[in-house]
Amino acid sequence: MMKLRALVTRPRHEAAALAALLAERGIDAVMEPMIDIVERAAASPELAGVCAILCTSANGVRALARASGERGVPVFAVGDATARAARAAGFDRIENAGGDVEDLARLVTMRLRPAEGRLLHVAGSQVAGDLAGWLGAAGFVVDRAVLYEARAAARLTPKTADLIDRGEIDLALFFSPRSAAIFARLASPLATGLSVAAAISISVAADAALGDLPFRERLIAAAPTQAALLARVDELAGQLA
Repeated sequence: MMKLRALVTRPRHEAAALAALLAERGIDAVMEPMIDIVERAAASPELAGVCAILCTSANGVRALARASGERGVPVFAVGDATARAARAAGFDRIENAGGDVEDLARLVTMRLRPAEGRLLHVAGSQVAGDLAGWLGAAGFVVDRAVLYEARAAARLTPKTADLIDRGEIDLALFFSPRSAAIFARLASPLATGLSVAAAISISVAADAALGDLPFRERLIAAAPTQAALLARVDELAGQLA
């Protein structure tokens, strides 16, 4: 049986964990991060008066854990990977929205009241969605601590460019609109090589950011989670077996 090869566009830390999950499925991973995470040298965030910390990525959790030794403030995580990172960092009061930024905003409004204190959104230099706007409309005060830079890749590595050009990528996985848009820009000169590959995106927005790249097919996860995206991978792998 042919062994499938998947292009993984996540930042390096998440890409390595995802590659291990793909290996369990007999799928080779080609790691090609579209975003490089560079932590900022910043002072510890001010947590006085903060009733909860909002984390929209595992990168934010890791940056926060290195910047501050405080573990007592509740953490509201956008999804499973972010919640796992919070547990691994020693936080023990964790609420998991299990979805996207809108799900996180809904969870906060269900669990908290504005009078309990301000919220701190730990984030990178680029954010998706309007978390502060949604929560501000509900009466919450949301401060943002930018603890890392999310830098776009400047080019594809020669190895990946060659694999795409020769039509040797079977699956391409996209976890954010920004990473998908960066890939669309960098891969456009090699677009014909993608005609044999399937793109699997975590959301409609991520799929839309791929523009008109001529993938053989384009699939979207049933929910904005890694588990749901991997379920799509399993479905497709079963069809190709």
